[in-house]
Amino acid sequence: MADGTQIAIEVKRPEPAAVLELFKPITWFAPMWAYGCGVVSSGISPAGHWVGIAAGIALAGPLVCGTSQAVNDWYDRHVDAINEPGRPIPSGRIPGAWGFYIGVAWSLLSLVVAGWLGLWTLVACTFGLALAWAYSAPPLRLKLNGWYGNAAVGLCYEGLPWFTGAAVMAGGLPDWRIVLTALLYSVGAHGIMTLNDFKAIEGDRRMGVNSLPVQLGAEAAARLACIVMIMPQIVVALFLVAWDAPVSAALVAVSLLCQIGLMRRLMTDPRKLAPWYNATGTTLYVLGMLVAAFALGDIIKGVA
Repeated sequence: MADGTQIAIEVKRPEPAAVLELFKPITWFAPMWAYGCGVVSSGISPAGHWVGIAAGIALAGPLVCGTSQAVNDWYDRHVDAINEPGRPIPSGRIPGAWGFYIGVAWSLLSLVVAGWLGLWTLVACTFGLALAWAYSAPPLRLKLNGWYGNAAVGLCYEGLPWFTGAAVMAGGLPDWRIVLTALLYSVGAHGIMTLNDFKAIEGDRRMGVNSLPVQLGAEAAARLACIVMIMPQIVVALFLVAWDAPVSAALVAVSLLCQIGLMRRLMTDPRKLAPWYNATGTTLYVLGMLVAAFALGDIIKGVA
């Protein structure tokens, strides 16, 4: 200006704490656990692989899962402005289009880390990121239908991280039995995601989100979720018997029987008890995953 006065232009940037909140660290546990199952199931000693294991854990949790959370919040920002205005994007703590930029940047960083870990890790990461964006972003927005959306989440939270952990350890395509087991537990995770949808039935119905509890009703959706969780675990136990791991098969079966006992209580009031089951039955489910992973590791070491 003529009088020499300078005008300071404030550029708003996200608060670091808000970015961390956007990534929802509590959601990282499931894919990180599944990644650990993949590492164990490979049958390869972790000695000499610690850097790759740590990078893979970061890829499964903070990077790919974090990306999915950022992308989901960006595309849900208008709904959140009504229902949950305190979230980082609608509250303005992540201003402008920073939510979108973070999702893109974290996707690219995830691909870089995955590429460094190997070809099959890059393939799995690319597929997982594609599902993460398709889940939330138009035109697909898989989350609007419980059948497709829950399948995408189950695969991203269980199957792909498990595959990635095994691929990192093997330095290539994992054993077919690992891939099959990871897929079976991904199918079961579809039921877990259905129970997770019970907390938002009214909101989903108003916003046009066709979750399975909205489509089928609470009781039918809960019954379907239980069946979807039970059947893959039965198949896993049978395969473990066929692969000469009867003790591990028995442990998976015992875990499943305990889950069925909890499911009987769940069915007395699915809407009220779905969170309770996700804290109890789901814990048994993921412990069964670990049992199966250790069994696979022993089986593959025996073959080698």
